[in-house]
Amino acid sequence: MPPAPVPTDLPADRADAGIALPPLDALVDLARRAGEAIMALYGPGVERWTKADESPVTAADLAAHEVLTRGLAVLTPDLPVISEEAVTEAELAAGAPAAAFWLVDPLDGTREFLSRNGEFTVNAALVVDGRPVAGVVGVPATGRIYAGCPDGAVVVEADGSRRPIRVRPVPADGPVALISRSHLDPRTRDWLAAHEVERSRQAGSSLKLCLIAEGEADLYPRLGRTMEWDIAAGHAVLLAAGGHVDTLAGPPLTYGKPGLDNPHFLARGPWTTGEAADA
Repeated sequence: MPPAPVPTDLPADRADAGIALPPLDALVDLARRAGEAIMALYGPGVERWTKADESPVTAADLAAHEVLTRGLAVLTPDLPVISEEAVTEAELAAGAPAAAFWLVDPLDGTREFLSRNGEFTVNAALVVDGRPVAGVVGVPATGRIYAGCPDGAVVVEADGSRRPIRVRPVPADGPVALISRSHLDPRTRDWLAAHEVERSRQAGSSLKLCLIAEGEADLYPRLGRTMEWDIAAGHAVLLAAGGHVDTLAGPPLTYGKPGLDNPHFLARGPWTTGEAADA
């Protein structure tokens, strides 16, 4: 039987750990508006800079940051927001600013944005007690938006139509792994070989977690450095679709850690390594 339809709004009194969640439609609309701000600057002439860590940032990153942070301040005025484009060294060192807070990556995949391959995303996740309980991931180049909450996960198309999504059973001919278009390294290749994963597909940004949630792939091992805002929204969508994001040591990935960086992790549907190990 097909999965039951997923509610598209959460009642105002619906709460997780005592936190009232905003309507899912409001988060979808916010991601859409941030995506429109990005696409207004999508082209070879966009203003760009280089951060201290040598990563690029553009005027589109900053435009989406403004849309998201202003919108979240209206939806949840009492909750702090940590955005990649405004985080301070003190905030990084402190980790979680409260039991509940937003993690925002206004434009994940800036390199993909600059190369104009379409695989960049808008991300906002509500974290409660270290767990991403609601999130949206927008794909501005296609107008598609993924959203997840305690009631389930949906994908919203550019025309406004929507459908529930769910992770798939592992295919009979073996799982499909998603690998980074910009950050693939020998450790990831070795990990896939060690776990006899023979099929792979490249994808950019947090879109990889959403593709697993949608049943288009089965796993995504990440053995390089990522920040919490890079994956929190995709993690929320994947959890809502029945998936998992675990550290390679085994326990589920959590958020609000001092430094706000992630250990190596494995995002997945039902596929499992049996006894996970850091290859």
